[in-house]
Amino acid sequence: MNHLLNVFNGSSIFSKIDLRGAYNLLRIKEGDDHLTDFRTKYGIDEYLVMPFGLTNAPACFQNLVNDIFQDLLNVYFVVYLDDIMVFSKSEEEHVTHVSTALSRLRANNIFSKASKCLFHASSVEYLGYIVSSKGLKMDQEKFQQILNWPPPRNLKALQSFLGF
Repeated sequence: MNHLLNVFNGSSIFSKIDLRGAYNLLRIKEGDDHLTDFRTKYGIDEYLVMPFGLTNAPACFQNLVNDIFQDLLNVYFVVYLDDIMVFSKSEEEHVTHVSTALSRLRANNIFSKASKCLFHASSVEYLGYIVSSKGLKMDQEKFQQILNWPPPRNLKALQSFLGF
């Protein structure tokens, strides 16, 4: 996240676009679909689109969005998987930047989830941080959840806390 401090420097207007059904937008290459076989009580099925759980799904999707926004990344866009941040120094620039983002998404048949988007804001939550013209800071709500977590009292609780 440290490199984002330089990227956002001087920006005062932010928009966050959350993509809908991100991985399901990637079709499995014809001939490779047998590699996604799974068994059900009705027989063997295979995926035609990239399911969320495949090992390379995040990397494949990241490559797709990087290709779409290649010339704009770290100029006035930051993209991490299905989360897009548009940042600008002025309201006039921002209208153009957001319009560019939405146009490119539409041209590639990628759609946003409107309920999770935020446009033309002075600060936004992005990847667990609050981004504003003042810089980056941790989202206090997430930080507070960690502080309020009950201390583990046994091995099983410790493993649960650590994600095992």
